[in-house]
Amino acid sequence: MLTLQCPYCGVDAEETELHAEGEAHLKRFGPGSSDDDFETYLFMRENPKGVHFERWRHSNGCGKFFHAARSTTTLEVFGTYSAQTYEPPQDIKDKITAKYPGWSWREFA
Repeated sequence: MLTLQCPYCGVDAEETELHAEGEAHLKRFGPGSSDDDFETYLFMRENPKGVHFERWRHSNGCGKFFHAARSTTTLEVFGTYSAQTYEPPQDIKDKITAKYPGWSWREFA
């Protein structure tokens, strides 16, 4: 079972206490954006075999949203962090690089 630590309340929560909200760090487009930009936002998602950044909600706890970096193949969790960040913290990116040299995900590496 997947266990993630909520960065807000510090609880190690099993996935039954959480709600997966999809891919993290999506670029949202405002009014006046093109149809192609809006289509990309709605439908185009990463679906990697390996490192992935996801948005989660601690639904049976504090109720706050947070991001998690994990491997989709091994369920290894590299860390969790606030949802109010524009990119993963450097220490999490360093952990991923140590385990998977040369990895990349969108603009993060």
